[in-house]
Order: sequence, then structure tokens, then C-alpha cells
Amino acid sequence: MKVLVTGFNGQLGYDVVKELMSRQIECIGTDLQDFDITDREATLKYIKEYYPDVIVHCAAYTAVDRAEDDEEACQKVNVDGSENLAIAARETGAKILYVSTDYVYAGDGDEPFEVTDPTAPKSVYGRTKLEGENAVKKHTDKHFIVRTSWVFGINGNNFVKTMLRLGAERDELNVVADQIGSPTYTPDLARLICDLIVTEKYGTYHGTNENFCSWAEFAAAIMALGGRNAKINPIPSSQYPAKAKRPLNSRLSKACLDRAGIKHLPTWQDALGRYIEELKNKGELI
Repeated sequence: MKVLVTGFNGQLGYDVVKELMSRQIECIGTDLQDFDITDREATLKYIKEYYPDVIVHCAAYTAVDRAEDDEEACQKVNVDGSENLAIAARETGAKILYVSTDYVYAGDGDEPFEVTDPTAPKSVYGRTKLEGENAVKKHTDKHFIVRTSWVFGINGNNFVKTMLRLGAERDELNVVADQIGSPTYTPDLARLICDLIVTEKYGTYHGTNENFCSWAEFAAAIMALGGRNAKINPIPSSQYPAKAKRPLNSRLSKACLDRAGIKHLPTWQDALGRYIEELKNKGELI
């Protein structure tokens, strides 16, 4: 099996390649320096030369607030780029796994969303990721869509690293407490992705670490495990204005994994502990 991974310079793409290599699966990690996914001709040329059995599509425009003012660029990457890769997958007979997001839902209520629940994104980012899903579905039946949330990993910036930095600089931090979801550690999500792509269990899935929390609860756990003493002050979203509207409810049901016989990820608490150790081992946490 040969696997091509887009977005290799990002958090998830990096760990997907690492996981594939640990399984001794032939793979190549690509990013913008290799080919531009928004250029159909370049995308088809690269894919047809490598001729993968699977494309794992991690590349995305993820600057949620900037997307509100930069809709065209977000659309090109998340929709056009995904469509180009889906066409390339169809023309080479490859499977494609597309990484999506909790932002495709409106975020109302407090029940976990099922994969079959109506989508109603409230941001440019969420809308383009949903349109990316639809583009993949349109061009090939051999697709996996994995919606995830609150991602953190070693190869890039994320909420955990930001909290650890601010926690070393300040005595108190105000953190939103009315947005609820599941933090997701990229090595764990990478394992789920690699478990899926060796099957033909096509369809839409939710892939996050187990258990739910608010951003404020997550921040408090980061401070405790990361050796920071900053006090976390829970605040409502209304006191932390942002250009893009965030889902208040990002809980995602894992019934889809149970139906497919796919193992759940560990709890986010367990994942955070392992991530803190990873940061220490790499000298990124003092």
C-alpha cells in the first residue's frame, strides 16, 4: 500500500506520516512546496506520478477568524483543493480520507451530534469544510470523512502551547467556559485514520479523544499538568468577541465508530498527559 498525505507540515499530517512509517506502510508527506492543491493540473500530475492507493487529505485553511475576511482564499483551499484531490483519487482509483471539523454543525443544544444530524455551519471556515466534504462525496464513493475538534500536536501551534506560554507570563487568564467539546491529540487521531484507510468501511466518522470539557476546564488541566500556577477565570463567549462564530456545542457522538467496529480514542485527559510528556522530552516545556 502507498499513501500520500497532504498538509505534512501541519500537526495532523506530520503525525499521520509518523504513524504510517511506524506501521511500515510506504508513504509520502506533501505540502505546498511539493504541489499546490488549488491547482488542478499540478495536483493531477503529482498524484498520477506517485499513484497512491490512498490519499489522506489533512491540508486545510484553518485560520477561522481570518477566513471571515479572506473567504476567497479559504474557499480555494478547503473546497477547490479538496475537489482537485477527489478528482485525482477517482482517476487513479485511490481511496481518499478527508479530515473535517465540528464547525460543520450549528453547535446548538447539549447532546452529542451524530454523523447523520443536519449540518448548519455558522462560519466561513465551517461552510468551506462542509463544501469540501460534499466535493469529495461527489467525485468518489471510495471516501472516508473524519470530523474532529480541538486538535493539538507536537508539530505546530495550538491551544495547549499557547496556554503554557501565557501561564508562565501571567497570574490569571480569562478562558471561555460555554463552548464544550473534546480536545484531540494528533497521534491518537492519526492511529484512527490509519486504522480506517486499510478497510473499505467508507463513510463519515467522528474522531476525537473521549470525554467532554470546556476550554476553561481544558486550560485548568493544562496548568496543572504543565506546572503553571496561573488562575483560570471562566468567562462566557460573549466576553471574548471573535470575528467568526464558534459552536457552543462541539460534542461529537462516536456511535459511528461502534457501528464500524473501530476502537475509540483514549480520553483527552490521558492524551494531554502524554502530550505534556512529549513536550518535556523535546525540551519544549520547562
